Amino acid sequence: MPGAIALRARICDNLFSRAQNPLAPNSPTTFMANTLLPIQAVARKLELPERSFEQIGSDSGKVRLELLSDPAFKRRGKVILVTATTPTAAGEGKTVTAISLTQGLAHIGKKVIITSREPSLGPVFGMKGGAAGGGLSQIEPSSKINLHFNGDFHAIASAHNLLAALVDAHLFHGNGLQLDPGQITWPRTMDMNDRALRHILVSLDSKKEDAKRQTGFIITAASEIMAIIALAKDRKGLRKRLDAVVVGVTREGKPVCAKDLSATGGMMALLNEAILPNLVQTTDGTPAFVHAGPFGNIAHGTSSVVCQEMGLRLADYVVNECGFASDLGAEKYFDIVMQQSGIEPAAAVLVTTVRSMKNQGEGDFERGLPNLAKHIEILKNFAVPIVAAINRFPDDSESELKRLAEYCAERDVVSALSEGFAKGGSGAKELAEKVVEAIAKNPSPGVHPLYTFDAPLEDKIKKVAQNIYGASDVKFSEQAAAKLRQFSDWGYGKLPVCIAKTQYSLSDDPKRLGVPTGWTLNVNNASLSAGAGFVVAISGSMMLMPGLPKISRAASIDVDDYKKEGRGGRGGAIHRARHGSHPGAVVLHGMRNRAR
Repeated sequence: MPGAIALRARICDNLFSRAQNPLAPNSPTTFMANTLLPIQAVARKLELPERSFEQIGSDSGKVRLELLSDPAFKRRGKVILVTATTPTAAGEGKTVTAISLTQGLAHIGKKVIITSREPSLGPVFGMKGGAAGGGLSQIEPSSKINLHFNGDFHAIASAHNLLAALVDAHLFHGNGLQLDPGQITWPRTMDMNDRALRHILVSLDSKKEDAKRQTGFIITAASEIMAIIALAKDRKGLRKRLDAVVVGVTREGKPVCAKDLSATGGMMALLNEAILPNLVQTTDGTPAFVHAGPFGNIAHGTSSVVCQEMGLRLADYVVNECGFASDLGAEKYFDIVMQQSGIEPAAAVLVTTVRSMKNQGEGDFERGLPNLAKHIEILKNFAVPIVAAINRFPDDSESELKRLAEYCAERDVVSALSEGFAKGGSGAKELAEKVVEAIAKNPSPGVHPLYTFDAPLEDKIKKVAQNIYGASDVKFSEQAAAKLRQFSDWGYGKLPVCIAKTQYSLSDDPKRLGVPTGWTLNVNNASLSAGAGFVVAISGSMMLMPGLPKISRAASIDVDDYKKEGRGGRGGAIHRARHGSHPGAVVLHGMRNRAR
């Protein structure tokens, strides 16, 4: 099997007593080798009709949209939202917890599926690493998922860049729509952290009015096309949203859409397969959808509506992770995704850690606890039942873990210790039971958004800033205020707002930890995502194209030559256990195995 992809997991010895022998019974490697199923067997677990499933290789496949209109598959499941307290730079194991909760629900006999986002290559090669979980709670094939998984990101970037190319071609060939070259808002995109491409000049060799036009690149996860794929309910909805994408303004001040450039058909062709959810599995063979990957700090941050709708028809419980903490991904789910899709979460799992509390308290665990209280308050704004998941790390003390549980109880929130990284589904059994119990106790909680679409754009931004972030006020730059007025004048004033904000603080300043008070949210700019159906308010120093750190994870990614590894080498042993001994395997050292 030349060229097959495998993952070398860095396994922490104090978590796995058998880590010195990766092939020992019940080690993570052996566990995965013994439990991963042929993808057709995963489809059968969901009772997925053969006509609705297109297999891709041996370990994944696409589910056809016709399933959503099949009268045999009606909505029956309940969505469990997984969010978190304010994360550290390394993350708090929200993905691992979402996966282990899914495994835990299967462990107690529930029919369940997780709907997870597709990772972006930016974080994979940047600072955070991949997004397929870790330890005994991963989604497999994790290395493929973390790289070019079934071509979805390529299709999205291609559709985005086709539209950009059509804009410039239109300018070159006479500009019949009278686009103002200085007010074209549609950038290019690529799925990599590359700060050098944030601001560029194009058409340097042109002598026409488009010569030396300023533009730039954004990361694919921040592309409006990504948001559209994640929010469209079907191909008809996808076409309508693509038609509505605004690329710029005429000299008379009127918006120009993708439809005006006859771009929609070509983009539809490129996205024809990308709109289909990808079916894979967790390390213990529990079904998983991995589809779409908008960031939670600069976009709405959750997997596709299509895969969630399919999950609601195929399973009793759908575990859906939101990007970053409750002030970002969760708020955007309730205010954007829920209002557009009609999918109401039945419960929210709030992931927290001792480490995050110490970080928010600048080294003082007790000082950091109010951050947990604030995130509980945020979720209570939406009237959703809450269960706290205390994700255990190897160096956590029993007294600190106990204190977290007591702190939750003091705020009428039940909690459970989560040990999915080390134990898989059995490590989340208690969490799964408490989530099921919370849903059963309150089957109709009356979940609601923070605001209605009818409120003015500035009022919606202020409501999120004050009720969710805890800001005292909001300051709009002249540029941001002018754009918000323009969007309202064009008829987009009733769209929801998607605030682009740092994930490391409740405020717009990543250095302000804990629960900042008396501060002002600075909205410096705004952009219109008419196709996605929201207005982006850009706060603080947020950028839509990240950069690589001084020492990136690219330095620890390589292709293994097994023949050079000793028989007892840990990496080679893991490869052999899961894929057989072969050269050409991609080795992703330490990918997302931080949530321990």
